[in-house]
Amino acid sequence: MKQVQSAAEFQVSIQSRNLVVAVFKADWCGDCKFIDPFMPDVEEKYKDRLTLIEVDVDKVGDVSQEQNILGIPSFVAYADGRELVRFVNKLRKSREEIEDFLNKAIDVYRTLNDTAERKEE
Repeated sequence: MKQVQSAAEFQVSIQSRNLVVAVFKADWCGDCKFIDPFMPDVEEKYKDRLTLIEVDVDKVGDVSQEQNILGIPSFVAYADGRELVRFVNKLRKSREEIEDFLNKAIDVYRTLNDTAERKEE
C-alpha cells in the first residue's frame, strides 16, 4: 500500500478517475495494527478494481482534519477528487467488514460511472 507523505500527495492521489481508497492509520493505534497482517491480501484481492493508499494521521495530520477523520483506522473512497463513501468509526474492523466496505465503494463508483456515461450519450 502506497504511503502518502504530504497533503499535496494526498490531493493528487484522490484526483484519479479510478477508485482510490484512503486508509487513515497511525503507528500507535492498536486497531490499525490488528488489520496490518491481512491488508496485503485484501489489497491483492482488489488490485484490479481499486487503489489503496495509506495516510498516517500523525505525519499528514492536516489531511485527516480536513477529511473529518475522528476514529482510526478509517477508510474513505474517492474518485475524481470527490468522496464517494466512507467507513469511519472508532471500532476495530474485521477483514470481512473491510471487504464489505470495499465492495460497497466499488458499487457506488460503478453506479456513478454508469450514470455519467449515460449522460454523455
